[in-house]
Amino acid sequence: MLPRSFYLRSDVIRIARDLLGKYLATRVDGRLSSGMICETEAYAGITDRASHAFGGLRSARTEIMYRLGGTAYVYLCYGVHSLFNVVTNLEGIPDAILIRGIIPAEGVAEMCKRTGKTTLDANAGIGPGKVAKLLGIHYSLSGLDLVDSVKNPSQAIWIEDRGIVIKPSAILTGPRVGVEYAGPDSLLPYRFRIQPE
Repeated sequence: MLPRSFYLRSDVIRIARDLLGKYLATRVDGRLSSGMICETEAYAGITDRASHAFGGLRSARTEIMYRLGGTAYVYLCYGVHSLFNVVTNLEGIPDAILIRGIIPAEGVAEMCKRTGKTTLDANAGIGPGKVAKLLGIHYSLSGLDLVDSVKNPSQAIWIEDRGIVIKPSAILTGPRVGVEYAGPDSLLPYRFRIQPE
């Protein structure tokens, strides 16, 4: 499991890159699932027009973004999809990273049940809504501590380092998806993906 110090660093862009190759794991209703993180997007708190906390916005939904780094921020998108984000930085600084893609690892049979499929293809975990669906992450789990929740035998989310090193040459960098409303900030190179082989 990643230590608290991993999340408390001040550079949300660096953390978003560093999450590539790590494993996002869940234990939902006692069932274990995991996948290797292959795509992320960074959101730089109050200065980033694409961030939910831009300008210091605080609401019932965004208040979780101001918690200590290592907290799960899960919100409902379009009233349908739960999207999983990792809060980073010190308490009071609302930086966050959206996990946009995973490569399924453990719990594939459970993932198939959750998605109503018999098998998972290469793109099964590409897209933030798919990530949450595969891993059983619901917006009601927003606020879980990624460091301490692992102690809960029923409901937990955490991220592991399994020693996979992603070479810089294998990382694609570009603008984030679906944030055109953010004006010039929509063009910032805050999206990171592992280049398909």
